[in-house]
Amino acid sequence: MEIFQKAKAVRLRSHHDKYLVADEDEESVTQERNGSAGAAKWTVEIIPGSTNLIRLKSAYGKYLTASNKPFLLGATGKKVLQTKPSRLDSSLAWEPIRDSALVKLKTRYGNFLRGNGGLPPWRNSVTHDIPHRSATQEWVLWHIDVVEILPANANSDHHHQHLQLQQPPSPLHHSDSLDFTPGSPSRSDRFFRQESTDSLAVGSPPKSEGRVIYYHVADDDDDVEDDSVEVSSFTFKGNGVEELTMRLKEESNVEDVIVCTRSPLNGKLFPLRLQLPPNNADMTVVLVPKSSKSESLLVLISSQVVALSLMFSVFLDLTVAEKFIK
Repeated sequence: MEIFQKAKAVRLRSHHDKYLVADEDEESVTQERNGSAGAAKWTVEIIPGSTNLIRLKSAYGKYLTASNKPFLLGATGKKVLQTKPSRLDSSLAWEPIRDSALVKLKTRYGNFLRGNGGLPPWRNSVTHDIPHRSATQEWVLWHIDVVEILPANANSDHHHQHLQLQQPPSPLHHSDSLDFTPGSPSRSDRFFRQESTDSLAVGSPPKSEGRVIYYHVADDDDDVEDDSVEVSSFTFKGNGVEELTMRLKEESNVEDVIVCTRSPLNGKLFPLRLQLPPNNADMTVVLVPKSSKSESLLVLISSQVVALSLMFSVFLDLTVAEKFIK
């Protein structure tokens, strides 16, 4: 049985030996050395109907949230906040992924909870991002300290919601964070100090049962950017865009829609035309009714993309022709 299955409350300790803390402003999330404070305690909620997703609730009754707000203008990292939305949407969901004795927490968009270091304003900040530099790869790794265990009866009730941490095929081991010194206690020993030896056994990954699709329908006011809109989800076992489109029409009860995804580069919506992400990765899509004003915007964006592609193709042809003439 895995650590989040048994835990009622945990502390998360970053690579910088600082704890994930809910700020007293009841909105910000930061890192602090003092892990004994109540603000460093996070209550674990296993999301019903899911085998690998959790929510983390702060001491102020708010959820750890992967927001869509940039941490700094021009930076790729997005803010991690405490929020309490009217509906528990996918921005509150975190997927624990085991990396040796440590854990990474992945968002719905494939980003990871990251405890930042360096100079202000990065120092002690918390964002969700995909680290591209080797120097920051370890910033997404977290030690999990169990501070409160579920009662035996509660543990039995949640048995069907077993949370299995996924074991990556080739985890990267970092000697400075894991202290793999032969014959000496390691950080990994301290990480699981409240777990029995049996709890460390990770079986083979379960057979894939499809991907989770998060979706919402853009309203008549073109409200496609608001994170507070109602988000629904279902498990999709198909592989094609056309099949997914048909399923979304059934789920949403909206017949004439354009299925869109949000660009990870600029956050804008683009029609889903090609293929679904590999490895059954979860997806978040927006359904734009063809009768709404948003359709015109999408057509404009699509035409601009096509125009840019044609211009680039012409540029390449001219370049090749020029070299041939010379």
